[in-house]
Formats: sequence, structure tokens, C-alpha cells
Amino acid sequence: MSTDLVDRARAGDAQAFGELVGPHRRELQVHCYRILGSALDAEDALQEPLLAAWQGLPGFEGRASVRVWLYQIATRRCLNALRAASRRPPINWPPPGVELPEPTRLGEVVWLEPYPDVLLEGLADAAPGPEARYETTEAISVAFVTALQLLPPRQRAVLILRDVLGFRASEAANILDCTEESVTSALKRARAALQYQRAWSADRTPPPAGSAQERSLVQRFTRAYEAGEVDELVALLTEDAWLIMPPVPLRYQGRELASRFWTATAFRPGRSARLVPTRANSQPAFGLYIRDPHAPVAHANGILVLSLAGGQISAVTGFLGTSTLPIFGLPRTLPD
Repeated sequence: MSTDLVDRARAGDAQAFGELVGPHRRELQVHCYRILGSALDAEDALQEPLLAAWQGLPGFEGRASVRVWLYQIATRRCLNALRAASRRPPINWPPPGVELPEPTRLGEVVWLEPYPDVLLEGLADAAPGPEARYETTEAISVAFVTALQLLPPRQRAVLILRDVLGFRASEAANILDCTEESVTSALKRARAALQYQRAWSADRTPPPAGSAQERSLVQRFTRAYEAGEVDELVALLTEDAWLIMPPVPLRYQGRELASRFWTATAFRPGRSARLVPTRANSQPAFGLYIRDPHAPVAHANGILVLSLAGGQISAVTGFLGTSTLPIFGLPRTLPD
């Protein structure tokens, strides 16, 4: 980083400050998302650290890189936001009159939103550091971010800094203003507590993004979902596939339960859907729209994200609500 650029920014040059922090903005926003579990909260949370960086630049002594310094500010602000966060209101679901099958289990209620792939484009450095344990794509997946939300905030931050971003223990300690021993201890506990299943076998890894295999799965899922063909949908699933709806704590596993759940909810009489393809968390996704039976229009209902395993679907995560539609560039209604 140019010393001249830092000096100009310290002197109050806003353009120089923009050049200083601009290359890191996208990766900092992703970092905030991993900690907070919300794309909207991550955007809001990033504004304050950038303002704090601007105001605190005269005190920047250059002992660490600008990148580490920015991560220090952003991480601390996110942890403060988690401590100050008000309780999320419960989701009023299922709709009246809908009888659900008994779930496989109840997951812990976590607040989670999808993250649009368009915000992953243009990252200054998409490759993690040499000490990272997770590839960048894996570390933004719905399954991984969900698992992160179940960790205590400080353990969550330590695991992200060390195992996702690959910061050294000394750098993580500097970011969190603690000792290296504290970082090592928190990381050990976080690794032990992380409830996350990795697809190790070659036939379970997802096909490459944009590949013919991925496109075929997406097209088959779209046709079956819009036609309400439950049997066709179920045939696309792995035997141990999950249907998940954070923060609704109901989790369904297996083809039989998936069939019963979809029959009772998405494809109950008088209901039909349209899907608009998009991408979220480096995975195929859709804007879900429900056709209005009384008018030629379809209303947004949420976002569906597919987790793929080989040539099948290992999880369908349904995010209810319309709050994230704007960041995906999706409208609230579609002419139908």
C-alpha cells in the first residue's frame, strides 16, 4: 500500500481514502455476513466500520497492514452488533389450515438470509490465506454459514479469521485485541463445536458452477416445481436430502418426508408457483413467486437455494419473506 496514499487519506483526502479501502469493501461485507448471518445486516454493519476507519485514520500507526486494520474495526463492530441485537420477531408460519408432517428434528432457531452472488464478484482477494481450512466457495455456502450461526460470537469470529480467511494467530489476536493463547483456545472449542458435514467423496461434491450438469439439474427442478410434480422433484433429491427453512426450526430429511411436506405446503390445492433463477451463496437459487388465483400476477414469496451433491440435490433451503429481494434485483410481483 502506497505510503503517499495513506498520508493523503490522513490529511483528509476522501478520494485517497476511497482508494485505500475500496479494494477491501466486498471482502469485508462478506466477512460481516458470515458473522451476522444477514446480507442486509452486513451492509448496515459495514457502514459504521468504514466511518470509524475514516475518523480513526490519523491514529493508524502502520504496525499492521491496512487490510488487517480494517478487519479489526469490522470484526469488533459486528461482535458489538451481535451483543446489542434485539430479539428477532417469530415467523408466523405455517399458514392457517396447513397441517405439517412431523419433522425429522427441530433445528436451533437462527436468523439467516441468503447472500447474492453478485456481491461476491470483484473480491480483491478471493483466495484464503495459507492457514485456511476451507475453500472460499465452501465457506460461503448456506450449510457452512448456518453452522457458524450456532457458535458463540467470539468463537465464530476466531474460526472465520483463522480457518476461513487464513489469518495467522498473531493477526487474529491483534484483530480481536486478545492474546494468541486466547485465540488458540477459542479456535479449538469452535472446531469441536462446529456442526457441519463436508461432502468428502468425489461423487458428492457439487458440479462446477455453470456446468452442463448444474444447468440440467436447475432446469429439471424448475420444470417440476412450476408444474407441481412432487414425484419428479423427489427423484432429484439424494436419499438423505434436507428441506430447511431458517429461521423456522422445522427440518425434514429424506425423500418420503420431502414428498409429504411439499404436498402439504408448496403444492396444496389452488397453489402454483413460478421460479426466477438467480444465485446465492455460490449455489443455484430462485426467486419464488406464487400465482394469484384472482389476477394475472405472481407475488414474491421468498428465495430457494439448492445445495448440490454430484448429480442430485442434497438440500433445499427456503428463505421466507421478501426483505432480501432488492439486493437480488428481484421484483415483488411478476406479470403472469
